[in-house]
Amino acid sequence: MVADKPKKSKPADKLDVDEADHIDVQLVHYIEKLQEVQDELEKVNEEAGEKVLEVEQKYNEIRRPVYVKRNEIIKTIPDFWLTAFLSHPALCDLFSEEDQMIFRHLDSLGVEDQKDVKMGYSIMFNFNENPYFEDRKLEKTYTFFEDGAIKITGTTIKWKDGSGASNGVNGEKKGKKRPLAEDREHAGEKI
Repeated sequence: MVADKPKKSKPADKLDVDEADHIDVQLVHYIEKLQEVQDELEKVNEEAGEKVLEVEQKYNEIRRPVYVKRNEIIKTIPDFWLTAFLSHPALCDLFSEEDQMIFRHLDSLGVEDQKDVKMGYSIMFNFNENPYFEDRKLEKTYTFFEDGAIKITGTTIKWKDGSGASNGVNGEKKGKKRPLAEDREHAGEKI
């Protein structure tokens, strides 16, 4: 009796063309199904984002009178905002001595979102009468665009005679982190 020779097994990397085509078709099918589910998830996330925005806007209105009450109390605490800024780890090194003198006159600070919160916000700095500038309110606005760009605008400060732009009007850099702009002009200084 002659023994049958065992059949050679196919190496794993040499699948039949039909088997490879079947796997490719199946893989494409699974990827298409995955994309359909991902598209569905994106729709749900978009709807959720809109609902969260609605709730956030509603509660911003509810918070407004509480913020007013809080601001009235803050106004009774001497140098509250200056102390808050100097106590903040990211902000404390940005304030020169001149900045600190100016911020002693900060009466209140407010943040106002644009109608669509995702589009930006404004920060309002409300000052008491002070020896540095004529403005009582300075505003800085941040506008966000869909392409990722950010536009930042601010109030042009009207400095009083004898006062100048913080951090470098006389060519002397006083702060620790902000660079001196060589072309900064007295009248064009912005917050």
